[in-house]
Amino acid sequence: MDTDALTAGLLQELRAAKPYPALSLTMPTHRRAPDNAQDAIRLRNLVAAAGNRLDADPQVGRETRAAVKQQLDRAVAEIDPRRALDSLVVLATADEYQIWQLPRTAPERVVLSDTYLTRNLVAAKAQARPFWALTVSADHAALFSGTGDAAHEERIGGFPLTAPHEPPNPQREERIGDTPSTFSDEDTRQFLRTVDEKLRGVLATDPRPLYLVGLAPALAMLDEVGESTGAAVGRVTKGAPADTTPGGLLTELRPALEARQKRFAAEIEGKLDEARGRHAFAGGLDEVWAAVREARAGLVAVEEHYQQTVRVAREHLEPVSADALDPADEKVREDIVDELVEAALDSGAEVVFVADDSLKEHGRIAAALRY
Repeated sequence: MDTDALTAGLLQELRAAKPYPALSLTMPTHRRAPDNAQDAIRLRNLVAAAGNRLDADPQVGRETRAAVKQQLDRAVAEIDPRRALDSLVVLATADEYQIWQLPRTAPERVVLSDTYLTRNLVAAKAQARPFWALTVSADHAALFSGTGDAAHEERIGGFPLTAPHEPPNPQREERIGDTPSTFSDEDTRQFLRTVDEKLRGVLATDPRPLYLVGLAPALAMLDEVGESTGAAVGRVTKGAPADTTPGGLLTELRPALEARQKRFAAEIEGKLDEARGRHAFAGGLDEVWAAVREARAGLVAVEEHYQQTVRVAREHLEPVSADALDPADEKVREDIVDELVEAALDSGAEVVFVADDSLKEHGRIAAALRY
């Protein structure tokens, strides 16, 4: 699955307690050759390591061990290397398995617990900045789920919608004197009311930035008859045929997405400046980690590709270089940034990812504090 499939409800299910052992396997992957040639070998080695962990665990009975291994084997057989992104997460119990391809790297590890490891999923979801895009015309509306580099049409909440086509009514046309304009026709207004109603339902369930694509009269009437479009962050006034492809949609949206990102970056910079002015600012991994643990962070900003391996020592974080990394050291956290992101979101903080080097003077990560 992709990160835009990680709804709040699904995340709650993943975090729910499960019969031991719930196995979580994570590893970095590569999108293109020749680097991706190593992925299959690394996965095979990691699956073997997971099997050894299961064999050596006295809490795992023979039947349960065999069932988890079987689910893991099914997952591996289903993985499509052509869809590889920056990391792979495989979750498995005796009764199920899930495969996640993430656009954010994750360390190589195997975890046995009574819940799934979700920090890498949550961080990837936050980094992806998912959005909704509604394409609308007088007789068709489709909803697309997108991130910065991918989109697909969703079939949820009643979408796609197509207006019913009624045969021409000469008597009606004679009464009103002419064939009515498409965008003054009451049937069209009623169709767009339905579009608005369905869209409000989706936004209530999964709030995201909304982009609108359609001819100016269609968007104007949707504004007039509905309530959902007022919060749209971008508009593309261009025809939206029913056969619009995800790739074509992303091409049309690119200027609006880039403009939105520039406005967003300026907004975040302003919030961090304001926090510095009132002495409610934390900069650097150690300070932000402490603020998040104390639930004092209201906003956490992280550079897009910032990752850091650390050792937790006396409640402080000490960076660990790759040369000094000891996987057996239980105090070492290879995915501390993802762990921090998940903890920040759990505490109610807003987490945003910003361009690389934009927080260089603050140690790649910063926070505006609640107090």
